[in-house]
Amino acid sequence: MIGLGTIVNCGTVAFGTTLGLLLKGGLPQRFEKTILSALALCSFFIGLGGALSQILVVGSDGVSTQYTLLIVLCMAVGAIIGEALDIERRLEGIGEWFKGRIPSNGSGTSTFVEAFVTASLLFCVGAMAIVGSLEDGLNANPSILFAKSVMDGVAAVVFTASLGAGVYLSILALLVYQGGITLLAGFIRPFLSDLLIGQMSCIGSILIFAIGFNLLDSKKIKVGNLLPAMFLPIPFLWLKSIFPWLPW
Repeated sequence: MIGLGTIVNCGTVAFGTTLGLLLKGGLPQRFEKTILSALALCSFFIGLGGALSQILVVGSDGVSTQYTLLIVLCMAVGAIIGEALDIERRLEGIGEWFKGRIPSNGSGTSTFVEAFVTASLLFCVGAMAIVGSLEDGLNANPSILFAKSVMDGVAAVVFTASLGAGVYLSILALLVYQGGITLLAGFIRPFLSDLLIGQMSCIGSILIFAIGFNLLDSKKIKVGNLLPAMFLPIPFLWLKSIFPWLPW
């Protein structure tokens, strides 16, 4: 069944969020802070590993890097586009809109928007979301998304226990993003080479790394405003195919 992977993924996030809410009431604040720090370290590890797997090349002459200029261009231009569109503020606006319409008991509402934005970004960026959705849509093989579902479910428990019910809203982002790629897989896959998917995944991994800083309460990185960078390998590599002399 095409789309089963995304359905299961949304289900595990919903289950994890519900479990996190049950834990939140009896979770001391010092536990919440330590759990968030642990999740931040996991974000660093996953993001760094995913990025390095695409950038580093191990050969007989040692270790070298590839496509670094492409990544720099995508991140820089993506930041300009994201700031112009102010994606982060719009995401926060969506969270605030829902927050204002959900009855509150007064606990944990201050982090509602943060929970929505952070969880949505973490669940939707990265290699597994893209490749898994394509595999599900093209071959009705949801195995990659099943594996992602387990990880997202665990992360949802931690996020909700620390930040609150805003994680529920990330299910909508997950459904639209992964579901959209799955439904359009047959149309878009011929235009997505393995190189292109790899570079999109690489930039997604860098964004996951950046999320780790936000979880540590460091100076906030507007990860939402960097989202356009994830899709810029498409035009840059298209230009490269037309003008092979381009340096990236």
